[in-house]
Amino acid sequence: MPPCSAERGGVSRASSTVVLFLLLFSVLATSSTACSNGNCQVLDACAAATDCGPGLYCGNCPASGENQPVCTRGQAIVPTSIINGLPFNKYTWLATHNSFSIVDAPPVPGVQRLTFYNQEDTVTNQLRNGVRGLMLDMYDFENDIWLCHSFKGQCFNFTAFQPAINTLTEVETFLSQNPTEIVTIIIEDYVKTPKGLTTLFTNAGLDKYWFPAAKMPIKGEEWPTVTEMVQENHRLLVFTSDASKEAQEGVAYQWKYMVENEAGDPGVRPGSCPKRKESKPLNSKSASLFFQNYFPTYPVEAEACKEHSTPLEQMVGTCYKAAGVMPNFLAVNFYMRSDGGGVFDAVDRMNGPVLCGCSTVSACQAGAPSGSCKNISVPTRSPVTNNAGSFTGSVQFSRSASTVYSPNRLVVFLFYLPLMVFWL
Repeated sequence: MPPCSAERGGVSRASSTVVLFLLLFSVLATSSTACSNGNCQVLDACAAATDCGPGLYCGNCPASGENQPVCTRGQAIVPTSIINGLPFNKYTWLATHNSFSIVDAPPVPGVQRLTFYNQEDTVTNQLRNGVRGLMLDMYDFENDIWLCHSFKGQCFNFTAFQPAINTLTEVETFLSQNPTEIVTIIIEDYVKTPKGLTTLFTNAGLDKYWFPAAKMPIKGEEWPTVTEMVQENHRLLVFTSDASKEAQEGVAYQWKYMVENEAGDPGVRPGSCPKRKESKPLNSKSASLFFQNYFPTYPVEAEACKEHSTPLEQMVGTCYKAAGVMPNFLAVNFYMRSDGGGVFDAVDRMNGPVLCGCSTVSACQAGAPSGSCKNISVPTRSPVTNNAGSFTGSVQFSRSASTVYSPNRLVVFLFYLPLMVFWL
C-alpha cells in the first residue's frame, strides 16, 4: 500500500507540474504576441500611451461603441515629405476650426469664460502634429487685436482668449524652425483698426514669410509649386473674410481665391455639400482652392471620434463630387479624436489619388510613375480584451515614447451651456 500511495502522490505532483507549465507557457505566449513598449500599431489594443508606436496615442471611442483602448493616430503625414514639387493647389492640408479655442485655455483674469471649445492642444502642438491650416477669429479688444469665440462682431471678456500676437508668434517660431513648411491662416475678420492686420503680422515677425495677394491666381490657374514657394520664402498664406482688406492692407480676400462649403451642421449632413453663401459655386473654375468644413454647429468632444470615422469619409466623397476636385483643406474640431485613423487617414486618402494615383499618400513612391504604389497593410482592430487600462471613456493624452505632441493630461468632456447665440 505505501508504494501505491507514493505512486499516486507522484502522479499528483507530475500533474501539477504539467498544469503549471501550461499556465506559464500560456502567459509567455500571450506576452510574446501582445504588443507593448512602443511596438503597438494603429488599432492594436493598448493599456497606456507608451504601448503605442511613434505618432500614436492610446484611446477609445465609446460614442462608436468602441470601449477597448487602441492605438490611435495623432499625427499627420505631411504630403510634401513624400511627393514634393507640385503646385500648392494639388495638395490637401489638415486645418483646425477655431484653432485658438482650446480646452483649458486660461480666461481673462477674474472672468468665467462662456463659449464653446473646438480644440484640445496648443497651436504649436497642432502644427507639430501636421496641421497646416489655422482658422482664427480676430477682434478689436482692449486696445489690441484678440482671438475671441464670440458673436455679433464684438469680443467680450467672457468670450476672449488671448491677444492674437501670442498665437502668431507660435506660427513664426514654427516657420523659422521648419524652413520647408507652409502654413495657411484663415481669418474671420472683425478688426476695424486701420492697418490693424498688417501691423499685427509685422509685429509677430511674419511679414517675411508673406505670400503676396498680387501673386495669387484669380482665374483658376495653378498655384506656384511648393518648391518655388519655399525658395521664395512665401510660406505663409493669409486670407480674410473682409473684402476691403485686400485693397487697404494687401490681405487676400478669401472667396476671391477659394470656394468653400457651408460650415456647421449643413457641412456634415450626409449626401449634401452646399456652398457657403459668400463663396462661388463649389464647381467654379475661377478659384483653384477648395476649403472643406467638416464640423457640427455645436462641438462635443466625446462625439468627435465618431464623427471622424465613416461619416467623414462619406462627406469627403460627397464634397468631391459637388466640386469636381479634391478639397485642399479639411477643417475639423478636436482633430486628434477618432476610432483609429480619423482625419489623418482621411487626408492621406485625399492626397493619394491626386499626388501619385494611389489610394493613400502612404503608398506613394517619390520619383515613381503615377500608379506605382507600395503595398500598404490595412490595420485591423485587435480582439477585445479585459484589460481596459486606466481609461474613463475619453482620450488619454500623455507624454510617452510616441512623437505625438499633446498635453500631459487626461482630457475629459467639458461642455459649457452658452448664454449667447453661437457664432461659427
